[in-house]
Amino acid sequence: MKLAHRLEPLQTNVFADMDRAKARARAAGKTIIDLSLGSSDLPTAPFVLDAIATALRDPSTHGYALFQSTQPLRQAIAAWYERRYGLAVDPETEVLPLIGSQEGTAHLPLAVMNPGDVALLLDPGYPSHAGGVYLAGGEIHTLPLRAENQFLPDLEAIPAAIVARSRLLVLSYPHNPTTAIAPLSFFQQAVAFCRAHQIVLVNDFPYADFVFPGSPPAPSIFQADRQRELGIEIYSFSKSYNMGGFRIGYAIGNAELIRGLRQVKAIVDFNQYRGIMRGAIAALDGDQAIISETVRVFQQRRDAFVSAMHASGWSVPVPDATLYIWAKLPAPWQNRSVEFCMRLVEATGVAVSPGAGFGKTGEGYLRFALVRKPEILTTAVAKIAEFLATAT
Repeated sequence: MKLAHRLEPLQTNVFADMDRAKARARAAGKTIIDLSLGSSDLPTAPFVLDAIATALRDPSTHGYALFQSTQPLRQAIAAWYERRYGLAVDPETEVLPLIGSQEGTAHLPLAVMNPGDVALLLDPGYPSHAGGVYLAGGEIHTLPLRAENQFLPDLEAIPAAIVARSRLLVLSYPHNPTTAIAPLSFFQQAVAFCRAHQIVLVNDFPYADFVFPGSPPAPSIFQADRQRELGIEIYSFSKSYNMGGFRIGYAIGNAELIRGLRQVKAIVDFNQYRGIMRGAIAALDGDQAIISETVRVFQQRRDAFVSAMHASGWSVPVPDATLYIWAKLPAPWQNRSVEFCMRLVEATGVAVSPGAGFGKTGEGYLRFALVRKPEILTTAVAKIAEFLATAT
């Protein structure tokens, strides 16, 4: 059977590739320590689960949930945003619930790009950002992120001919996979750039709360684009509230962009089960100490992992944000990140993500997801050290 040409750029995916490698290792009898996927192992808060559980026995929640059914959630989102950033948003025109933040980044290009338009994407960056552009028939110009530039793109280095064809700039700070935080001054620069060239600005913002103590809070792009002239920001409940499996997120932003994304969404899906939306409302309106506790747990894991890596002789940076470690591979493996990850999981059962899976500039790096308890992380480091001592 012949499939559509638009699927050709989607043949490989870092998470799917590692999933197959893990399956092979598991079949060979290895115990898997999976640090390849940023899926939190922490439980959802009981008061959130209670809201969902109560809804299960309410028959009014059992039907389709069209846009008007999402009004209570949209109002809760708008109120949360105003409490958090001091900026009012209109829940009727500037907020849209999503089935996870990935739905927003994958579908938005269908609303704003025509075939042949260019999207400016970070490299390394999250795979779904590219996937949505390809499905929309767009072209991609990558913006390399390097340590010497604090993993921020150089917007002035984009060729004028590319800028003239660009329709979309996708940012994502705090950044997956590099863990970098963009200062407000950078967002101000990005807003000015997009305004000058009539480019839609997106900030994929699932790690809004995932900044460790000692670092300033991560800014919203709307602190730079206060009137929401040209931007959209996409949030997730997966990280802050440990609700990854519930698949719920939302977009805030320019009313025209929200309307376009809503039009795409209307032909692809309805919305979440109303009970999940009630759980999300409970999360936003409830005690936000659950977020502080989650961040504390991941800070403890970060510190344990970094300490163990340093003790093993592998110097890795201490991230200020996210639940990842972005580490340079030792010299013999510098251009072999995929091979390293495949051989590591086959030999030890430890699964991590190759930097090359996030883009060309990611080659030479690994991403470790800190989604296990400290004692398991230190066991993983010991296995990695043993592998490095024997593998070539």
